[in-house]
Amino acid sequence: MLDKIVAATERRLPGIIARQAEYQSAATLADRSFTAALSAPGISVIAEVKRRSPSRGTLNAELDPARQALLYERGGASAISVLTEHDYFDGSPADLRDVRGAVGLPALRKDFIIHPAQVWESAAMGADAILLIVAILDDATLAGLLTEASEAGLPALVEIHSAIEAERALSAGAPIIGVNNRDLRTFEVDLATAEALAPLIGDQAIRVAESGIHTPDDVARMATVGFDAVLVGESLVRADDPVELLTRFVAAGL
Repeated sequence: MLDKIVAATERRLPGIIARQAEYQSAATLADRSFTAALSAPGISVIAEVKRRSPSRGTLNAELDPARQALLYERGGASAISVLTEHDYFDGSPADLRDVRGAVGLPALRKDFIIHPAQVWESAAMGADAILLIVAILDDATLAGLLTEASEAGLPALVEIHSAIEAERALSAGAPIIGVNNRDLRTFEVDLATAEALAPLIGDQAIRVAESGIHTPDDVARMATVGFDAVLVGESLVRADDPVELLTRFVAAGL
């Protein structure tokens, strides 16, 4: 599945590369600090806006990104993650722009970034941070994208799934490392993945636990092993009352 998503990204890439200069001219420095949002006391909650996922299918077909973001802000989220990938997540750059226009929280562009032009595209659409997935990048590309992101003023959340990827992320100087508890080959989720990898990261980067966070107890479990933040998507977009659930998540991380 990951290979299919990357292939879809590669098909869109020529058009993005052709507009790189345009994106660079339109880019402005992000004025909302994603790094500061994750560094506050307690566990910060990055609440995600997404309609669909390859592993779970449609999550919320009627989701309104701006309205959902307002609910997240009311519930105490520290930042918002927005899926902008179209083919497999039903997202778009417009979703990120709508979210950022609705709330004052920093917005993470969650997509499959493999080329510097996409970094500048992210800056031009108003992102305050970007996602880089170690599993789809070689070491040289990862280092180059981190440099490009720094030049664009965008902190990068560098996602890992294993001890080897943790070592690669740290060697590249990743400032924020996200441990995805979902095995991208089987789609199985196990919070023990984050528990095992947290000590390898230590205090060398801000630590974010991703996937499989469904209850306040899950948040507390991640706090116990030293995570600075959790990224929560499915449970919030499916919740009847995301404000109430998010409030409980935030309280569990204090």
